[in-house]
Amino acid sequence: MSIGVVGLGVMGQRMLARLAGHARLRVTRVWDENPAVLAQALAHYPLLRAATSAEALIQEPGLHGLYIATPPGPHIALTEQAFDAGLAVLCEKPLTTDFAAAHACIERIERERQRAAVNYSLASSTGLAQLQLAFGAGSRRPMGALHGVSIDLRFSAWPRPWQAGAGAWLSQRAEGGFSREVLSHFIFVLQRVLGPARVVRSTVDYPADGVGSEQAVEAELVAGGVPVAISARLEGDRADDNRMLWHASEGEIELRDWFGVTQQRQGERVQSMGDAETLRMNGMTDQLSHWSAMLDGHSHSLPGFAEALAVQKTIEAVLAGKA
Repeated sequence: MSIGVVGLGVMGQRMLARLAGHARLRVTRVWDENPAVLAQALAHYPLLRAATSAEALIQEPGLHGLYIATPPGPHIALTEQAFDAGLAVLCEKPLTTDFAAAHACIERIERERQRAAVNYSLASSTGLAQLQLAFGAGSRRPMGALHGVSIDLRFSAWPRPWQAGAGAWLSQRAEGGFSREVLSHFIFVLQRVLGPARVVRSTVDYPADGVGSEQAVEAELVAGGVPVAISARLEGDRADDNRMLWHASEGEIELRDWFGVTQQRQGERVQSMGDAETLRMNGMTDQLSHWSAMLDGHSHSLPGFAEALAVQKTIEAVLAGKA
């Protein structure tokens, strides 16, 4: 399967590395608006061919799918062009800066049965699978009744050190910030398991310059009748410290450092579901398998555009603040 990649920032570069040597998915065409970044990618992967523009890449013969790793502004327009060319789309989040355009795109996806998904990496994780077994629709509730969920995020700085080359947009209020980039992953997990979340209260601290993204978020939500507490801020010395705790009458399940999962039943020891790095690698491998299935028109577990937009609406409601 031949894949084109538009956008060679941090996420685009990571995807090139992940797909190098993959059995079915092979990047053949790339484009980035920064000539230096494009040249660097071509030097590192000499078998790639560069397109003259995003639009030209989409029209290249022989492509099967498009991976969109640009800032969110052009996501929907690029997706529509990809559909016109008969391509399947895997898009980065946030999905859009234009909710009306996103709704129209989702209507087209449903009407024409277009193949499209958004890159929420936890969709293929062991942690999400465990949570769905414990608390999802149809669960026999082996951990008992769910009493509450808490999400705690800490960053020593934003953007994180490995995102230094991602561009100024990531640190700006209009499109960036840790809520859209990181908190959204955990809101995706929350809503995949419990359904839509509603913001009850939200307090957001922004820098005084009127440009920079949020520095702290404290919020209370409700999802499926369950209270959800969010605390996220620039604090501490770890680049990325994240924890999602699901507290039930018969025990707890915790997601930690993205792919780490532990479970503890009342009166028992904490049980690890496996080494976090191994679980991460398994999740990444499974995600590519589901992407391949989507390209073939088969069922998969990747989040669709409608689900991703629902996540983004919750994030934007949190960022809007509510007393």
